[in-house]
Amino acid sequence: MKRLVVLISGNGSNLQAILDACANGELNARVIAVISNNADAFGLTRARRANVHALLKAKDKSQDRRAYDAELAELVSQYEPDFVILAGWMRILSSAFLDKFPNRVVNLHPALPDTFPGTHAIERAFNAYQRGEISHTGVMVHLVPDEGVDSGPVLAQEIVPIEKNDTLETLETRIHQVEHRLLVETIKRLETGD
Repeated sequence: MKRLVVLISGNGSNLQAILDACANGELNARVIAVISNNADAFGLTRARRANVHALLKAKDKSQDRRAYDAELAELVSQYEPDFVILAGWMRILSSAFLDKFPNRVVNLHPALPDTFPGTHAIERAFNAYQRGEISHTGVMVHLVPDEGVDSGPVLAQEIVPIEKNDTLETLETRIHQVEHRLLVETIKRLETGD
């Protein structure tokens, strides 16, 4: 059974998809800890409801980024994870963290490779659609080998069409549905080595 540590910054709907897939046997894995950099992250509540260690590791404004990442790596290491899943983690991790978990940090991003890296990807894609620049967006799951933003080796991707009557909210809903499924499918492949 694979050991997962999930890093979150917000609502935790992708975390919930992982927790549900572990509980129903779809994944041969267990979330052993959920860590958030945000005290208000609802994902911490989701973790507690599932009897999973829920930890807050906030970054002090005066703290050096690499020092924070080194402390975070030490915290995560205590749980001996097979994989670290970034499910809505809104910080770029430095090598001080990533070097501790080579080829084991997995990120979910609501855009296709080489499009809309970083924050507000869904909103930026929707605006690009409104300007007639794109007809679709998508979701990808990728490894995080270095400090590049949403640029690591792609493990899975899926196109999400943008429909002419879409609002930002309806597009977000459809993207989140794909995220939940694609993330679980990708973790399943990782745990079996496919």
